[in-house]
Amino acid sequence: MKTAIILGATGLTGSILLYRLIEDDSFDKIKLFSRSSAGKNSPKVEEHLIDLFQLEKHSKDFTADVVFCCIGTTKAKTPDDETYRKIDYGIPVSAAKLAKENGIKSFIVISALDANENSRIFYNRTKGEMERDVLKQRIEKTYILQPALIDGDRNESRFGEKIAGIVMKAFGFLIPKKYKVIKAEIIAQAMLILAKEGYSEKCITSDKIKEIAA
Repeated sequence: MKTAIILGATGLTGSILLYRLIEDDSFDKIKLFSRSSAGKNSPKVEEHLIDLFQLEKHSKDFTADVVFCCIGTTKAKTPDDETYRKIDYGIPVSAAKLAKENGIKSFIVISALDANENSRIFYNRTKGEMERDVLKQRIEKTYILQPALIDGDRNESRFGEKIAGIVMKAFGFLIPKKYKVIKAEIIAQAMLILAKEGYSEKCITSDKIKEIAA
């Protein structure tokens, strides 16, 4: 029986992953670190409602077999670059450092396709720097998922992503596999399989995420 930590369990992919972990007999405890409650009434779930920007203060409780990091925001939701970086870079890297310190051997984080620490695009550069510094922790089983546009029923409206999704679906036959829209359910399923079975590569693009989840 395993213990899992989820960061971002109230988001689209994180909430689906939480449901799957509750239903999975391989896990008997699921620790949630977030600002607000995920609202799941299960004896498996242990919630820690904290300031995620101060995650290091909760090292004593940050123990598990695997960490799932589903944290992420958008420029529309977080227009301030400094705050955006604290979320998309700071939280995952702090979590990876804690995981290393506490001997957690599996760390699975959602990044983005075309993440690149040398990119001129702030979003891609931030994700690339996050990937670089997560990998620096040398956690035994580190998996960085690099999905394309994520499809699913969100609690928030993302007009730009909605339009992009419609266009990409309409012209899907012209789009290379790794750039095709990917459903949040597929990402969650792949994360669960990675935690159980592992994979030969550390950075996993959309097309390979779909293969793992199939």
